[in-house]
Amino acid sequence: MIDEFKAGLSRRSFMRTLGAASVAATTLPAFAALQQARTGDAAATGGERAPRPADAVVIGANENPLGPSTLAREAMAATGALGGRYNHQLTNETVKAFSATFGLKPGYATFFAGSSGPLDLALYSNIGPGKDLIVCEPAYEQGPSAGAAMNAKVLRVPLTRTGAHDVKAMVAASPTPGTFYICNPNNPTGTMTPKEDIVWLVKNKPAGSLVVVDEAYHHFSNDESSIDLVAADQEVMVLRTFSKIYGMAGLRGGLFIAKPDLQAKLATISSTQKSVYLNGSWTVSIMTAAAATASVNDKTLVPARRKINTDIRENVFEWMDKNGFAYMKGSQANFFLADARRPGREFSALMQQDHVYIGRTWAAMPTYVRVTIGTQQEMDRFKAAYKKAYETAPLPASAFLDLPFHEAPSELNRHRYA
Repeated sequence: MIDEFKAGLSRRSFMRTLGAASVAATTLPAFAALQQARTGDAAATGGERAPRPADAVVIGANENPLGPSTLAREAMAATGALGGRYNHQLTNETVKAFSATFGLKPGYATFFAGSSGPLDLALYSNIGPGKDLIVCEPAYEQGPSAGAAMNAKVLRVPLTRTGAHDVKAMVAASPTPGTFYICNPNNPTGTMTPKEDIVWLVKNKPAGSLVVVDEAYHHFSNDESSIDLVAADQEVMVLRTFSKIYGMAGLRGGLFIAKPDLQAKLATISSTQKSVYLNGSWTVSIMTAAAATASVNDKTLVPARRKINTDIRENVFEWMDKNGFAYMKGSQANFFLADARRPGREFSALMQQDHVYIGRTWAAMPTYVRVTIGTQQEMDRFKAAYKKAYETAPLPASAFLDLPFHEAPSELNRHRYA
């Protein structure tokens, strides 16, 4: 299976992996009990997460350790004095700067407080009973979660051997598709779907269906964006975020890009769902808007940060290769999947003994753990902890239950409507 995942996720290996996950669930009752008992750090602390050690390396939520750029921080500082008044001109400036970058006409981009809300709304807008949601496998969980919320059938199509969305299989998967969800680069694999495949999907999808392209991590890749399809008035919705390469996860800023009639669908859905994201830019902090505008206007920022991430990621891959550690090839994002050759959560708990906190595991790939690219110093700590955990003998279930464990951090806010 390791060799197969090096090349990609074939349908046959995908089915075997699902089988392995099922076996683990039925033969490791202690592991299942742990999953049920440990509902997160917050459960035992009245809603607050237990603090991590001061020297913790947290590389599990695909955050950017560099934080906002210098220009973004300066823009926020200069905006602070305006905080006593509602000022939506600043959010308008962000939209104008972004639209100019991609040649978008007015009304084709909306600023939101993060991209999770508009992503939900984009998915909600064209799925439900009789309107299926088609995703890849493994996929970012927000897609299937939206399908469940709208009582839509969710059809999962394995990635190709190169880690791309199999767009032809996705079209063939359902006679009644509502929405095709493409995360590009894909989360959790970091792999890319070529632009020409997305163009093919847009041209060959059934009438009445939509394509939603989540480009949260696109800045880390050199591949072409799908935003030009929106500019050409195609039935495409694209999501962008300031959380990743711009280092603004805690500031909450994201963009929904679609032609005006699709923008209107979001307003209808948000009203029906009573979403907190109804007002779009009205929910965005003016300091976030100022930082976002400064970031978009800084044309050197993305290339510089892309190179930093690429250099550190490739350094980790060289180390993995040298030590014979398997991982899924082809990531162009700020994360990758590593094969721990044991249940992922057990492996994460072992790494936490050295205060290194990696990401979660997907059911389709139960021995793989997702690792975010941190600073070079953080990744050096990761290497030492990873090697130590990898070489640790398999633990009896009882010993695993005794390991202290912090819930893996997640960029997916499971309580965004609470």
